[in-house]
Amino acid sequence: MKVPSISCKIEITSSINPSEDPKKIETAILNIFPNAKLKIEKFSIISNSKDLNLLEKIYDVIHSNQSQKIYQRQLEKNLEGDITWFYLNKQAALVGTVALCEEPDESPLGPIKVTLTSSNIDSILDWLIL
Repeated sequence: MKVPSISCKIEITSSINPSEDPKKIETAILNIFPNAKLKIEKFSIISNSKDLNLLEKIYDVIHSNQSQKIYQRQLEKNLEGDITWFYLNKQAALVGTVALCEEPDESPLGPIKVTLTSSNIDSILDWLIL
């Protein structure tokens, strides 16, 4: 994976439900984004980064599973200006599997939301899915 030198803000968020162990959500996120610096709050976990290397596992899954079209459809559907986003299934992430969700209720306890913001968002998407 050759990471382009394009400025991009990556935000990863997940709610913490009262029935959930925050450590398990932290593990789920770190399974997919091992270098994420997490901030745990009362009802959510947040990570902000400008390092595209954080998306390495997503990039690998997109290209190894030939799921470019699925991700492309989601990222383009959610594209507004210089921001796009996608959901990942939280339970799948807990066991180290990347599973895209089209709707938040596809992940029973809520998804992990990944938001990408860049003034050059088209180049970010081209790199990630093409």
